Amino acid sequence: MAYLLIAIGSALGGMARYGVGQLVGERLAPFPLATLLVNVLGSFLIGVAAAFVSVHAKPAAAQFTREFVMIGVLGGFTTFSAFSLQTLELLRAGRASGALVNIASSIVLCLLAVWLGYALCTRLNTSVG
Repeated sequence: MAYLLIAIGSALGGMARYGVGQLVGERLAPFPLATLLVNVLGSFLIGVAAAFVSVHAKPAAAQFTREFVMIGVLGGFTTFSAFSLQTLELLRAGRASGALVNIASSIVLCLLAVWLGYALCTRLNTSVG
């Protein structure tokens, strides 16, 4: 059952990633804004999911969240491999400054987003219960 949940989640996450790419497109080309947006949003959402799993220790909910949401949907949604390739392409095109901006902004914003997602979900959980 886990493989099926992960497969369905991955398909949904991949379609969502494609949708963001279509929505944002290359409007700010040659900077890969869609990839940065997906990675930041995915980092935020995985922070929320991780906080949910750590707070709600019910095995079934935690397992579903890990398999379907974290591994499946968010694994299919985030595009770190695309980030890596696009950074390499910027470097190969002689755009080292663009590559450095992409690396620094992705790392800082994604770490901030995962922290924010985790903190928000933890705070909401303590205020509700």
